[in-house]
Amino acid sequence: MAVEEIVLLNADDEAVGTAPKAASHHRDTPYHLAFSCYVVDTEGRVLITRRALSKRTFPGVWTGSCCGHPGPGEGLRDAVVRRLQDELGISGVSLTSVLPAFQYRAVAEDGTLENERCPVVRADVPAGTPVRRNPDEVEDAEWWTWRQCLDLAGRPESSPWYRLQLEELAPLGEPRDWPDAGTATLPPALPW
Repeated sequence: MAVEEIVLLNADDEAVGTAPKAASHHRDTPYHLAFSCYVVDTEGRVLITRRALSKRTFPGVWTGSCCGHPGPGEGLRDAVVRRLQDELGISGVSLTSVLPAFQYRAVAEDGTLENERCPVVRADVPAGTPVRRNPDEVEDAEWWTWRQCLDLAGRPESSPWYRLQLEELAPLGEPRDWPDAGTATLPPALPW
């Protein structure tokens, strides 16, 4: 099995190299590319997941539908499609760029730093789309109303990036109404 690589960034969000993902997340994690995705069905429900208890960083926290790291040379769309399939068994999505400029830093209880440029996308699916969670990645996956999602943002069992993203997503209205923010402010290292 190949070692998963992350894309390292400079202050201008330009790629400056790669590093093994597992060895790169520690107390001084370098700034790197990531993404978050919210799967929204035609009834307006959002797929919320709980990270696997075996995850090295932020195990067991509730968060958006899917997150991950684009590989070297991989576009955002391809990375999201790959991770949705790997983590949740979901395919055939329609993607929208929602928060292309999102970035954050967060420290886990064990001192591990997350330090990511993390564009946020919405993946639209039909109601009733089956979810086949990968237990190595996802402990639980549930369809929630937007009100439940907003409530989660105020609770400590949610991920820090989820809370920060919801601060920006809540003013945009219901998830199916989030506007397409385009791709102009995506990091230069991450094509759409």
